[in-house]
Amino acid sequence: METILLVEDDAALSEGIALAFSQQPYEFVRCASLAEARQALQTRVFALILLDLGLPDGNGLELCRQLRSRRDPVPVLFLTANDTEYSEVAALEAGGDDYITKPFSLAVLRARVTAALRRRAPAGPELVEIGPFRFDFARLRFEKQGVEVVLSRTEQRLLQLLVKNRGQIVPRDTLLDQVWDGGEFVDENTLSVAVRRLRAKLEEDPRRPSYIQTVYGVGYTWKGNADE
Repeated sequence: METILLVEDDAALSEGIALAFSQQPYEFVRCASLAEARQALQTRVFALILLDLGLPDGNGLELCRQLRSRRDPVPVLFLTANDTEYSEVAALEAGGDDYITKPFSLAVLRARVTAALRRRAPAGPELVEIGPFRFDFARLRFEKQGVEVVLSRTEQRLLQLLVKNRGQIVPRDTLLDQVWDGGEFVDENTLSVAVRRLRAKLEEDPRRPSYIQTVYGVGYTWKGNADE
């Protein structure tokens, strides 16, 4: 049984979310503050984190950044009443995998959690070497010039689709559909943010990318061949 960390200070909402998953094969650990969440993370391994942005002792972004800074790829789904584009972009750039605005349907939340957990194990070519890169999708280890690059689950999935189809244009709709399992709950801004984050980790100059290139009005392509 996989364990989900729920960090939410609204006790009624926290209980409602846990009850909504009562028929699912998940165990919930519920915390109401960043301090409680950090303590839980020291003693448990979680398959996924549902993280409120506004907490009594700080912002959920702080915890997400800390996780990513120590190379923890656990999927993080933000829960928040803030529906501004700025807040969504900030959450995704901090390393979040999804952004869910309140009030939300519990059925939609279950679908997003299921999709995020399903994305954890990317499929496709297991080991690819391209120029300065070595991508081991079986072991989830990614290197640039021999130095490990830590990628989120979403970034791993996006990278694998681009690399698998290198030299070809991958339409935006295809990426939305396959990276986010149907793309029903995400928009093109989410994809743009994910591409920007991936470029920042892999490209020498993310503003002038050599590998992950935009085909305007269509999608993206990985420029380069295997073993080049």
